[in-house]
Amino acid sequence: MPRRGGLPAPAAARRPPPLLLLRLLLLAAPLQPGRGLNLCTSGSATSCEECLLIHPKCAWCSKEEFGSTKSITSRCDFLQNLIANGCDGAIENPSSSINVVKNVPLSSKGSGQTHLDVTQIMPQKVALSLRPGDRTSFRVQVRQVEDYPVDLYYLMDLSLSMNDDLDNIRNLGTKLAEEMRKLTSNFRLGFGSFVDKNISPFSYTAPRYQNNPCIGYKLFPSCVPSFGFRHLLSLTDKVDRFNEEVQKQKVSRNRDAPEGGFDAILQAAVCKEKIGWRKEASHLLVFTTDDVPHIALDGKLGGLVQPHDGQCHLNEANEYSASSQLDYPSLALLGEKLAENNIHLIFAVTKSHYVLYKNFTALIPGTTVEILHKDSKNIIELIVKAYNSIRSKVELTVWDSPEDIGLTFTATCQDGLSYPGLRKCGDLKIGDTVSFEVAVEARSCPAEDTSHAFTIKPAGFRDTLEVAVTYNCLCGCTGRAAPASGKCSGNGTYACGLCECDAGYLGARCECEEGASGDMHQAMCREAEGKPLCSGRGECSCNQCLCYESEFGNIYGPFCECDDFSCARYKGVLCSGHGECHCGECKCHAGYIGDNCNCSTETDSCVSSDGQMCSGRGTCVCGRCQCTEPGAFGETCEKCPTCPGVCSTKRDCIECKLFNSGRLADNQTCQKHCKDEIITTVDVLETDDPNAILCAYPVNNCVMKFTYLELPSGKSNLTVLKEPACSSAPSAVTIVLAVIGSVVLIGIILLGLWKLLVTIHDRREFDRFQSERSRARYEMASNPLYRKPISTHNVEFTFNKLNRSYNGTVD
Repeated sequence: MPRRGGLPAPAAARRPPPLLLLRLLLLAAPLQPGRGLNLCTSGSATSCEECLLIHPKCAWCSKEEFGSTKSITSRCDFLQNLIANGCDGAIENPSSSINVVKNVPLSSKGSGQTHLDVTQIMPQKVALSLRPGDRTSFRVQVRQVEDYPVDLYYLMDLSLSMNDDLDNIRNLGTKLAEEMRKLTSNFRLGFGSFVDKNISPFSYTAPRYQNNPCIGYKLFPSCVPSFGFRHLLSLTDKVDRFNEEVQKQKVSRNRDAPEGGFDAILQAAVCKEKIGWRKEASHLLVFTTDDVPHIALDGKLGGLVQPHDGQCHLNEANEYSASSQLDYPSLALLGEKLAENNIHLIFAVTKSHYVLYKNFTALIPGTTVEILHKDSKNIIELIVKAYNSIRSKVELTVWDSPEDIGLTFTATCQDGLSYPGLRKCGDLKIGDTVSFEVAVEARSCPAEDTSHAFTIKPAGFRDTLEVAVTYNCLCGCTGRAAPASGKCSGNGTYACGLCECDAGYLGARCECEEGASGDMHQAMCREAEGKPLCSGRGECSCNQCLCYESEFGNIYGPFCECDDFSCARYKGVLCSGHGECHCGECKCHAGYIGDNCNCSTETDSCVSSDGQMCSGRGTCVCGRCQCTEPGAFGETCEKCPTCPGVCSTKRDCIECKLFNSGRLADNQTCQKHCKDEIITTVDVLETDDPNAILCAYPVNNCVMKFTYLELPSGKSNLTVLKEPACSSAPSAVTIVLAVIGSVVLIGIILLGLWKLLVTIHDRREFDRFQSERSRARYEMASNPLYRKPISTHNVEFTFNKLNRSYNGTVD
């Protein structure tokens, strides 16, 4: 492989990182020149083309004599750096550019002109030349023109549950045309119907159901055979024919609940000639149903494993001929074909299925959904509402975008505000114009002479913007390469300021040969045996090290072994900012010591306000106090809530600041020693703060109390009573009254105790009497001393009366 001279490639041990990874890192955190890492020089580019790939701000110097003879000055650098280094006039710095190829003004009206004259997007064709990473942008304008032609194809579900709907749309054509002609003077209407695939398990396939799948169904005993999709009326402005076709139709019956509507939508979209879609018209496809659709892979239930091919399969009878051969189409295929043919799909579905079809609209661009009454009575209002909704918004879509192209959209809608990342606008009126800023960026360089193209089009519009892309990845100086150039000692090709040496030669000018002499030259570029060439930080050019330039500083020395940026740092600052870096060692300025020069020998900053070193509570180390007294803190250890004697120090500040007294009464002395004390006077001293220290000292037979609290800011908060707390002697009257009161109180207490004891004794005696009474064993009737007041005597006798004998007693 040929070798480059001038700025040779780094040694194998220092190969540059992959350019793609490097570009991703640089673009994620772009840094400007002079603010740390230099993106261009750190990329180690060995050619002009490699330099252009590092970052869009990098430029290449192709000047022959450039840089120092003692170091390798990077030819890949920021433009301003190259100019400052003397490379003005020989710089390769291509940029992205844009050329508007076709820019026809927007139309204001649709009807009355040929379709070639109606323009709804501007510009129509743009050519871009992109440098990787260099973003360029252009503006796109879109307008919904007035009185634009409309083609509406009405696609109806003719399953049995839609029988009442069929009755209500028999005169739909006339009424719909009247309403649509209020919006456009050029309106055409078409009609088609669907049920489902006529195979099991989707439909009744037994022989008895072939001609009438409703046999045995009491509610509706007669209906037509099931079918997939049937095109009944091509788009026409004769609305009476629509009414005639609708009146001919009869419903059918399928077995399962889902319908085959997606088959019908796809055929209506791709069979352009048979349906009659016009290029110059807005295309509306109204899909009416009261149930859910079958989707891709459902066909496997009926043995259909072949995916839908997206082609038109209408036979001579205008019926879908591949219904029993192809699976149902996927949502992605539907979206692709609808967008390809500029068709707005309107789902007119019953309320119970609104949410499902609403979710479909998120997957199929340019689709809307409206709620259909169960008998389809609101179909006209629904279509008009959906059409107005479609015409009130503009959404850009991108077709065939290359993978290495990044696109960013910014919408400017009718409110005049910009919406980054948005590619659609809503709430528009007919005739409104909206604009979009399209930013384009190439992520990489494809193969030479590669070009790409993509298309931007509003959803549902026929108008498109074609964008052709070429890549600006080559340097102009590469085309001026000179083989066997004298600038390269006749041993290499001179291109872009460098020598690309032929095999067997090396050096900045290809002046050295490889082999034994080459090994000798390289040995003289090693500091010691086994060490890398030029310490891995330079190139050996014929026994002399040429050190690399570094964005961090200078690399120097016979073997590039020294630099001025690899010394110890303190808090990210080289040599703490108090020294110079020489060959990996900090040379400290006067007054500083240490490996990183962070230790000051000055002690002035350690002297406290009272003149002591660290307030007598610590030692001065490297110009800062290290407190040794437990509880001490502060720059000079002057804060110590738990140290003895702190209350007396605070007392001095209170006396001098509040009362202008004490040993610090001199104003200057007081201000110096008490500058960090915040003093507040109160009537009542609160002592419930656990962090506050309570202090007291005597003042004229009284006591002055205060609390102090050390604040995080380093200041002290002192709370002091306004007046000292003083005690007074009691009066004689107070003493006499206190004695009398005490005697009376004691007497009352004694009387109460006596009364309590007597009451307790009486209750005990009464309880004992009651207990003895309850244990008495005689009653009043058996009392031996008791006599009745009445006496009784018995006399026995016998007498005969009326021949009857009686025997008794007389009382």
